[in-house]
Amino acid sequence: MSDFHTGLPPLDTAPASDDGADAGESGRKGPSQASKLAALARKRYELFMSEDGRPYGVKADGPNIALPLRGRAGLRSQLARIYADENGGAVPSQSALADAMTVLEGVAAAAEPRTPHLRVARHEGSIVVDLGTSDGRCVLIGPHGWQRSPRSPVLFRRSGAMKPLPEPVRDGDGLAKLRGLINTDERGFELLAAWLAAAFIPDLPHPVLAFRGEQGTGKSKGAQMVIGIIDPSGAPKRTAPRDIKSWATQAFNSWGLCLDNVSFIPDWLSDALCRAVTGDGIVDRALYTDDDVVVLEFRRVLAMTTIDAGALAGDLAERLLTIELKLIPDDKRREEGELDAAYADAHAAILASLFDLLADVLKALPDVELTRRPRMADFARVLAAVDQVRGWDTLASYTTTARDAVADVLDGEPFAQAVMAMVCQAGPEGVAMTAQQILDAVPTPERLPKKWPKDATRAGGYLKRLAPALRTVGIEVDDSERQSRGNRSRIYRLTASESARNSAPAAPTAPATGVDQGEHAGAEKEASTRTTNHSTRTAPTPGAAGAAAGAGNLAAPADCTLLDQEEHALVGAVGAAGAEMQHLSNEVAEGRPKTPCLKCCRPHWNALGSPYCHDCRTQVATASHQGGRDASRSAS
Repeated sequence: MSDFHTGLPPLDTAPASDDGADAGESGRKGPSQASKLAALARKRYELFMSEDGRPYGVKADGPNIALPLRGRAGLRSQLARIYADENGGAVPSQSALADAMTVLEGVAAAAEPRTPHLRVARHEGSIVVDLGTSDGRCVLIGPHGWQRSPRSPVLFRRSGAMKPLPEPVRDGDGLAKLRGLINTDERGFELLAAWLAAAFIPDLPHPVLAFRGEQGTGKSKGAQMVIGIIDPSGAPKRTAPRDIKSWATQAFNSWGLCLDNVSFIPDWLSDALCRAVTGDGIVDRALYTDDDVVVLEFRRVLAMTTIDAGALAGDLAERLLTIELKLIPDDKRREEGELDAAYADAHAAILASLFDLLADVLKALPDVELTRRPRMADFARVLAAVDQVRGWDTLASYTTTARDAVADVLDGEPFAQAVMAMVCQAGPEGVAMTAQQILDAVPTPERLPKKWPKDATRAGGYLKRLAPALRTVGIEVDDSERQSRGNRSRIYRLTASESARNSAPAAPTAPATGVDQGEHAGAEKEASTRTTNHSTRTAPTPGAAGAAAGAGNLAAPADCTLLDQEEHALVGAVGAAGAEMQHLSNEVAEGRPKTPCLKCCRPHWNALGSPYCHDCRTQVATASHQGGRDASRSAS
């Protein structure tokens, strides 16, 4: 019987390997695709792990650029291309690539860790700026000038958000060309130029550059150009991230970022921006794992555009460098295409002038000493060096803008305004109260603002958070003392400088109606020599000064009953706030739950945070006023 064709391969033909192995002429299996890929990588690349646990590879005898093992532009795709080129166009399988990456990660983990930098780095007293080109060119900037180099002496990494910088060329005055593109005054431009030069110093906390102005001042375009000078990107202006993870991803992959049209910043983002200025690290779960993590470490150069800086948190406002932009008349406004063309033509010259300025600053920095150091002290030293080499006054301008930014934030904090008014009206002695007493003493608005603290714990935390901002405007906050008895609550001692008292804000008052009006009228008749207009008062009354001076002794006498001790605490709070401080009306308290009075047990609105109803509270207040008069007589 003759053989028939079955369509099956001959018996002596080797079957195809599942792992991509190649069959030799003898029919035996050759090295697998994964083995060939791993061998190619180890031959052509130096493999290592970064200090934050990410595997990289650097091409041997190539540009000093670290390629991540995975990713769109990483070592994996490069290996697939090399393999195809060397094997007649044969494409490696995905499983072979995955197996090879696993082996290479193990090789990288065994090597000495290295740190790939992003856009800028330090090297032997110089600053290296990565131009972002495929051949790895860079610029070296030192105290004696700058020069271009075909290969970076330090290791850089790239991201998909980065674009190349133009090669700097001395072509006239680059700063003058930039001046014609930015819509600000001379003082603001000098600050901007100093900030741009400092933006290329990698190990320096940089304040957040804030372009502020009304609509039509060119904030967004100006910020786009400024960030493009430092770190060009396909998305130079970005909206606020939705969560901490998306923010960390953006910040990790860009040296310079700009948040556009900021009208409100949530607390978590405000804290994240502050940490990004001084240096941050965010831990996240590693991909394809259940228990492994990666760390995103970064310190960044940030900018934002806003209309109202008062919407920002106080700790972020202290890290702002604000550039005010002027309104552009219609006959002076330029088209977008014209601005883009002028910017592209001037970019190389702007970089050259900035590098010249930076070289002069690096030369002058060792001899610069500050007698007073503001919050961003390292950046302030750079400004002092800029002033020394250019004859500008950027340090004074920066100090003024930082103080103004904090004042703008305090203007948007009703509770802070009420506390400032109370402290300034108390005179040079200031006040010393617990958080609850401060919360009871300041006039409460009829409709509580969103940020108004609702209890003593939140009031204490609020004062702690605003303490640096209050010091900036001349109000010292000391919370190192505690009550000697009772629950040992923390005592907040607040004192205002003379300049702060002279510019004290008016205390907000609640409208008084009904029985409260009669109470206020009686108080005004009893203290006819007192000044009741808080906005024009320049000196504290004797009663207020005496109450403030004695406010530190907040504990009740030892022989007091529990009820008397609570009355004593109320008297201390009322006296320390000043006898002229208005009580809340019953209308203001309408929205609060009624509580039983500790004396007569009648339900009442807790208008002053007191445990007594209106009648019992009046008796206590009358006793307080009588005690104040007796004390005044004995003092005289």
